Amino acid sequence: MRNFSARDLCVRGVAVVVAATAVVVAAGGVAGARAGGAGAGGAPEADLAFHGRLWMDDGRVELRMTPQNHGPVGVDDATVRLRWSAPLADEQRLPAGCARSGARAVLCRTGALPADGWGRTLTLAVRLRGEPGEVTMGIDAVWGGGAVDRNHRNDRREVLVLDTGDSYAF
Repeated sequence: MRNFSARDLCVRGVAVVVAATAVVVAAGGVAGARAGGAGAGGAPEADLAFHGRLWMDDGRVELRMTPQNHGPVGVDDATVRLRWSAPLADEQRLPAGCARSGARAVLCRTGALPADGWGRTLTLAVRLRGEPGEVTMGIDAVWGGGAVDRNHRNDRREVLVLDTGDSYAF
């Protein structure tokens, strides 16, 4: 039996999961978690976290958030869900890599997150329907690039924001 490398499989356009090296190989390239740090069942492990600030003024919520990966493996991309306790206004101007997901949520790509490193800062502003005096915003990782995250203490947050213009850190 011949052993194939990830490069051999990509060249042949084969879609296969190589659990031993924790590399996901898809037709046309390599995606998902990078090699190393395999957890139970051979799935690679990453530990995503989200840190930032948000504030609200006249029904407009602004967010600046930087994703972090405590490792042990890097991920090529991940998705974070931002949920508000009040509905979003019908029209929104979302940054590239973000899409509306229902009346109260937005999904955003994080981009690459190296092991034990930081990703690019996400800046987002949304308008809420009406002008509520307060809103709770939930933040949670919904996809980790194929990696398993066993520590949900730092990738799930809920932050209460008052419509005062004050900044709230998380």
